[in-house]
Amino acid sequence: MMTSPETPTSSLPEYEGNPFIARLPPLRSQRELLDALAARPEFHAQERGYAASLRKHCIMRLGRYFEPLERQIQLADRFGMLLRQGYVGRNPLTHDYIRHLQSGAERIEAKSLTIPTRQPVENTATSFALVGCSGIGKSTAIERVLHQYPQCFQHTAPFSLVQITWLKLDCPHQGSPKQLCINFFSAVDRLVGTNYFNWYGSRRASVDEMMVRMAHVANLHALGVLVIDEIQHLNKTKIGPDALLNFLVTLVNTIGVPVILIGTLSAIPLLQENFRQARRASGLGSLVWDRMPKGKAWDYFIDQLWQYQWTREPTEINLEIREALYDESQGIMDIVVKLFMLAQLRVIGIGEVRRGPERLTVELLRKVARDDFQVVRPMLDALRSNDKKALLKYDDLLPLQAHVDQVLASTLKTQFADVARPPAVVEPVSVPMQDDGIDSIRAALRSLGVADDVVDVLINEARALTPSADPLLLMAAITERLAKRPPVQVRKPQARKPPKASATPEQDLRHVVSLGKQTGQSGYEALLAAGFVKPPLRDLAA
Repeated sequence: MMTSPETPTSSLPEYEGNPFIARLPPLRSQRELLDALAARPEFHAQERGYAASLRKHCIMRLGRYFEPLERQIQLADRFGMLLRQGYVGRNPLTHDYIRHLQSGAERIEAKSLTIPTRQPVENTATSFALVGCSGIGKSTAIERVLHQYPQCFQHTAPFSLVQITWLKLDCPHQGSPKQLCINFFSAVDRLVGTNYFNWYGSRRASVDEMMVRMAHVANLHALGVLVIDEIQHLNKTKIGPDALLNFLVTLVNTIGVPVILIGTLSAIPLLQENFRQARRASGLGSLVWDRMPKGKAWDYFIDQLWQYQWTREPTEINLEIREALYDESQGIMDIVVKLFMLAQLRVIGIGEVRRGPERLTVELLRKVARDDFQVVRPMLDALRSNDKKALLKYDDLLPLQAHVDQVLASTLKTQFADVARPPAVVEPVSVPMQDDGIDSIRAALRSLGVADDVVDVLINEARALTPSADPLLLMAAITERLAKRPPVQVRKPQARKPPKASATPEQDLRHVVSLGKQTGQSGYEALLAAGFVKPPLRDLAA
């Protein structure tokens, strides 16, 4: 989206007279940032009177919930400084910007980013890294910060160009600099309608040539900040992380484009060993977001979140609930939000069957966490025991939002029996699962080669372990049961060796030749005398 009005952002002398900075939104106070970054869902108390099917969908609004705290405000502040300071050395009304473009043309001609240029310019760009464990809210926070700034500005006077304020890319899964360049060209094309991918993104182009072109395009469009997310993917590359990290360092030190790297805790070692040696790699320091400790910030977050209850009657927060929420989420905001959502879904579903009160209890929260957070249980256990080494293994967990979508879909598919019970009856109700769910599980097991009688045993065992008969939980129990079964040893059929022909010494050609050599005969003469070789035709004719 492009905007046109020009408004100065500050009276600082280094910011004045710079069209790239003048188009940025004005600087904001801490309170203004807090309100701008927040994403609070729509909520009305009368919605608690809606039907259960509607209230379940209201709960899904919490999937977009974002309550900024001190660390998110700090991130927004640093981004604003990084962006503006990077533009100080690239004022299009000065000769420095022209020199930047001329240097880019020289690098294209030499097909190298590291050649010394004839027009050295002041470089004010810097960078920093943001790392933390999965689910801590890094990507969500940077997205909220980025969207405070229009991504594109169209300049028409005194020059004509499309300024790109920021660009966010995911690190390629194989850590390939070439793939990063291809992703960059495609992103710029989608943003400003250019054709850089067809011009420069050919698979036949060398990595060095693509890097030079990418740097030049970044200069042409006055790229403000380049954000690289999921930087931990560099741990999987076969060629090592040096190639891509060195390229990003060159963007900062040579081209003058600020870079922000975002990743999980497993990215710390490679950033410390590789990226820290850059001259401006940690100009604004690095942010390491650990899980939130118990304290005022955590209590504030829980108090704000707890207001969004779509149960028929709200439950008051107490110390036991606070303790359960922290223990089951280990201070990870994404997990506690999902736990709050799933607990409401569960209690509303139970209320449909029992016709009883819908209350959020400690027992319910712990049961939901035990049933629905199986995929992230290893990470939570590692956090609970403060095992830093174990946490490095859990970068590829199924995203919690995807898991919640699966649970919601399963919840909405399950048909609750319309059982008429008096309000005083509170014993647990066994909810039968649809036949379609069992048929799907049965078909999946058959496709894996499991015999029908074994399928029946596995389903019955899973039903005994999972009274709720949720298809997702049933499949999880069956998968765990199959994983514990010892693998079947399949013997490879051995190739039958052909029987050896029994031959007497007199019939063995090697024996005949050996005897002939002892009497001075050649091999041919010995075989001829023994009758194994026919005589020449002339001898037969005689």
